[in-house]
Amino acid sequence: MLAAREGADVACADVSRSAAAATAALVGEEGARGVTVAGDATDPGQSSAMVAEARRALGTLDGIVVNVGIGLGTGLGDTSPQQWERVLSVNLGAPFLAAKYGLPAVADGGSIVFVGSVAGLRAATGSPAYDSSKAGLFGLTRHVAKEGAPRGIRANLVVPGLIDTPMGREASARRATRSSSFARIPLGRQGTAWEVAEAVTFLLSDRASYITGQSLVVDGGLNAV
Repeated sequence: MLAAREGADVACADVSRSAAAATAALVGEEGARGVTVAGDATDPGQSSAMVAEARRALGTLDGIVVNVGIGLGTGLGDTSPQQWERVLSVNLGAPFLAAKYGLPAVADGGSIVFVGSVAGLRAATGSPAYDSSKAGLFGLTRHVAKEGAPRGIRANLVVPGLIDTPMGREASARRATRSSSFARIPLGRQGTAWEVAEAVTFLLSDRASYITGQSLVVDGGLNAV
C-alpha cells in the first residue's frame, strides 16, 4: 500500500491466492494497479513462475521485496532436523530463490529489499533455526548487492524488531508479560508494520540510490541502546 502511495504498481505474491488478492485490492484503493500472484516461494519452479508472472503483468520490475518467515523449534534439544530444514527452506531458501530468479528480471537501476529480523543479530527467540536463518540473510544480501552492482541494482536488508503483526504479537505473548517485553525497548513500544514499510519503500526508491549491501534496523533501539 505504501509503495502504491509512492506511485508504484504492485504485484502481490503469497502462497495464499486469497491473501494476495486482498492485498492487491488494497493497492487498487490507493489508485495504483494491484496484481495477484500465487505460489510457494520455497519451490524453485513456482518461485521462478511468480517472478515471470509479475514481470509480464506489470511490463517491468523495478523492485522486489522478499518478506517471508516462520519459526519452529525451541532450543537445540527440542528442534527436530525436520523443523530445522523447514525453517531454513522458508526463511533463507525462499529469499535465495527470489534473488536467483528475480535479479535477472529486475530492470537496471532497480532495487531488491529483503526483510529479516533482529533475531539475526543475536540469539533472540529460543529457536536456533529461526535465529540462524535470519543471520544468513545478511550474507545473502551482501552477495546479491555484489552481483547486482554492475547493473546498478541495489540490495539491502530491513531488520525489524518487535513489530505489531500476528507473528510479533505471538512472540511477545510467549514472554512473561507484554509490559516487560516492551520495557526492554528504549522507545517503549512495539513498532508498526507501517514503520517497517517506510524503511522498505525508502530502500526501494531513488532516495537510497547510493545505499547497497546494507542493513537498516527498525527496532526502537532494542539492539543498540
